[in-house]
Amino acid sequence: MNSPTPRSSAPSHDDHPEISAANARAGLVLFFIYLAIYAGFMGLAAFAPEAMGRSAVAGVNLAITYGLGLIIGAFIIAALYMAACARNARLHGGQSKAEDRQ
Repeated sequence: MNSPTPRSSAPSHDDHPEISAANARAGLVLFFIYLAIYAGFMGLAAFAPEAMGRSAVAGVNLAITYGLGLIIGAFIIAALYMAACARNARLHGGQSKAEDRQ
């Protein structure tokens, strides 16, 4: 069996806490947006199952359409998060202290 790779015993630290905080805020906002959309899906499934069986787009029922929308929405939200992180790095200076020393 392979032995695990040794890790540095030095405590990890955050070179840019302001970037991490901004990224965390963006992630939480996007998470709650997705959670609200998902809660709508679960609410329909639990309290209006007949609506989920109705035809929505091109003869495909609402459950399938909404489910695919959730999957596509997750990719869109991931892209928005990546864009927000890149923007935060630009706004707060994306150079780390290690790069400053070189």
